[in-house]
Amino acid sequence: MARPVVAFLTDFGTADVYVGVMKGVVLGICPDAALVDVTHDLAPHDVHHGAHALAAAYAHFPPDTIFVVVVDPGVGSARRGIAAELGAYRFVAPDNGVLTPAFEDLGPGRVVALENPRYRGVVLSRTFEGRDRFAPAAAWLAMGVALDTLGPAITDAQRINLSRPQIGDVGIEAHVIHVDHFGNLITDLGRSALQRFTASGGVRIRVAEATIDRIAGTYADVAAGALCALIGSTDTLEISCREGSAARRLGVGRGATVSISRGE
Repeated sequence: MARPVVAFLTDFGTADVYVGVMKGVVLGICPDAALVDVTHDLAPHDVHHGAHALAAAYAHFPPDTIFVVVVDPGVGSARRGIAAELGAYRFVAPDNGVLTPAFEDLGPGRVVALENPRYRGVVLSRTFEGRDRFAPAAAWLAMGVALDTLGPAITDAQRINLSRPQIGDVGIEAHVIHVDHFGNLITDLGRSALQRFTASGGVRIRVAEATIDRIAGTYADVAAGALCALIGSTDTLEISCREGSAARRLGVGRGATVSISRGE
């Protein structure tokens, strides 16, 4: 039988003990769990960043993976903790909208509030619910506990408004939703929408003071130091600088506008 997989996405960083402690809690309940660090470098308190990271990651994991997604500016407040079974996956998170892309992609599924004290820490810290509420819930799910054992069903889990491109007849206004470690500007414009728009001709892409006149296949299609536009690994439009940082080169970051028009 395959080991249960528990995958973590947090804004905790790795300089402190928080991540290791959560893993210890999971292993104390489910010693056979395979633990995966998706990332712990989400922007602190940034629920939208957490949601976009989850959207880029979850579908590449095997069915039955349990995701612990903790970006929680409301820790210790009245906001709920939730667990959800959506499609082939399960998720444990604060009820602050960070699971929005999973709800949108996989449907409403089944969601419960984490209210059963049997499946949380003996002491519930108001500043570290990742340790005392979310990690135990994920571990018990990995042990085979049914979702509805963790608490009552709910139908009003929070959603957030995710960034969407504005697509018109003569142009598209996309938005940078993430700047990765390499300085690539990852946008909210998907491959299929871009291809439909450019089906009748070329493309002109403007970001900051730069204009790019074609979609490259990969970074190596342009000279070192040159800007390019391409479809990146998240299947969305990406603005990059070969062997450099597009973000630094252009002086832009998340929220920047990328304008697409048809080329001449």
